Amino acid sequence: MLKVSGLQAAYGASQVLFDVALEIADGEVVTLLGRNGMGKTTTVRAVMGLLPPMAGDVTIGDVSVFGAAPEIVARLGVGLVPEGRQVFPTLSVRENLVATASNRLRRAGPWTLERVYALFPRLRERAQQSAVTLSGGEQQMLVIGRALMTNPRLLILDEATEGLAPVIRAEIWACVERLKAEGQSILLIDKNIHVLKRLADRHFVLEKGRTVWSGDGADLERDTERVHSYVGI
Repeated sequence: MLKVSGLQAAYGASQVLFDVALEIADGEVVTLLGRNGMGKTTTVRAVMGLLPPMAGDVTIGDVSVFGAAPEIVARLGVGLVPEGRQVFPTLSVRENLVATASNRLRRAGPWTLERVYALFPRLRERAQQSAVTLSGGEQQMLVIGRALMTNPRLLILDEATEGLAPVIRAEIWACVERLKAEGQSILLIDKNIHVLKRLADRHFVLEKGRTVWSGDGADLERDTERVHSYVGI
């Protein structure tokens, strides 16, 4: 589904990624862990084509997208829920959901408005509201729904629960569990290791722009102290 190897990237003269490697198989939920400033969001930006990488490779399926434009990556079936939500503020909830809706890959049982409303009933109730009037949690639901409406092969969630109330975080995690049960491939970037241990199949840890640890759930249980040393404050 996705393979990243030897990825390097920089902002101007400041190199941020030095050697990032991660893999996601079809139907897997994989986490990218690390403290703030270690390169997690930069990795996502480089994968999505939002930041031109310097070296390495990024492959989606059997197609190399190293240095490809964001629209090419999106057309190959990668949906992004960006950090900070980024709704279309002048559009209604419904308009946000349909603005980029597509099923280019002709996936069976595609995501539709009704499926998104069933997943997040609050969005149905607020369908005609301007997106900017929603609470932070409702905006997060909207952005996840908007990404699902592109019917992605791979869904990337960058800090999807950051700054949300516990009850809203629980709803987001329940959504992720449901998507996993349906076979959706997901890359999760979050700090809640306790929840991620339960949800994810594999984990990758970044430290100063390098992948320094990787393993499955059993490996994480054995190396919990070591992983916490990389992820904890």
